[in-house]
Amino acid sequence: MTVRSAFADQAVSCRTLGSELTARVVERLGTALQVSQGPVAARVLGWPGDASSRGASVPLRLAGALHHLVLSGRTPALAAAYAVGDPPVETMLAAIAAHEALVLDWLDSPPQTNEVGRSAVLIAAARFLTGLHPLPFELLELGASAGLNLNFARYRLAPDRGAARRRLVLEPVAHQSATPEIFLPGEVVLSPRWTGEFPETEFVVAAAEGVDLRPVDPVTGAERLLAYCWADQPERLARLRAALAVAKVHPVPVHEGDAAGWLQARLVDPAPGRLRLVYHTVAWQYFPPETQAACEASLQAAGARASVNAPLAHLSMEADGGRGAALQLRLWDGAFHGWSLARADFHGRWVDWQPRPH
Repeated sequence: MTVRSAFADQAVSCRTLGSELTARVVERLGTALQVSQGPVAARVLGWPGDASSRGASVPLRLAGALHHLVLSGRTPALAAAYAVGDPPVETMLAAIAAHEALVLDWLDSPPQTNEVGRSAVLIAAARFLTGLHPLPFELLELGASAGLNLNFARYRLAPDRGAARRRLVLEPVAHQSATPEIFLPGEVVLSPRWTGEFPETEFVVAAAEGVDLRPVDPVTGAERLLAYCWADQPERLARLRAALAVAKVHPVPVHEGDAAGWLQARLVDPAPGRLRLVYHTVAWQYFPPETQAACEASLQAAGARASVNAPLAHLSMEADGGRGAALQLRLWDGAFHGWSLARADFHGRWVDWQPRPH
């Protein structure tokens, strides 16, 4: 796929996910950029390798830089154009030319949204697993970004099951000290459109940590996360800000490194009295094949050592070519079990919960 094709493809994805503004941004820039315009255009158009969402996500790197210029107040003309949802390409190119160094810096890093809406399916899956094994969870997230979805037990799932669309509600975090800590509902309320059954079982999280090649500090990196959230989706932005506020009070460790070695080290020994849950949401596709293979080998080896008192589960929310993402669950507890749990929107706007054994 050429770079320009990557921009056109990303525009289609943005429209599918409900962001006409971001679709216009990447669509117009994908057509208008010319090498002669300066170092930003030259770098984008000369990008080595896969520039699409399956690779480096170059269109979203550039869109994130522009949104950052808007959020930071550096470009009033661009901010005004974003406010009406129709930024002229001349305004965008002028903003890029005026802030070349900043935009080039943003092109160095892949976008990380740490989409909190995906916590809806994590909560549902944890409830489903607790119905099978009522043990405290030990959470291990691969590709955890800022760790916001490691706090999923602090969020409240209030699905829209056909009634009027609920508005995002912010509530204070209830505090309770215990060992292991019981994570209570927190500030972030998730209200996806929900079809199918709705699991209700309460669950407990005893420990949580994650790994990422480029972890984002939820305090110092908040501006970057907000910039990668699409500007015309205020509910997403409000939800992200609420999750960042929770993370300041309840930080969760996210280690820097490759997922393979990190996961292998943590699965060497079983965890008696805990249900160890390894999970990732729209991250696996970005892992190199050797990392994927090593993670799978670690899961299989640890699964062979699992028992009823120390079960191991693997949950994935990943693209498979169908509508939205597929939610797949594997469980080792002395035997092996597998389910296709649901299909869900990549940003958590809807969930079709239909658990079926493999």
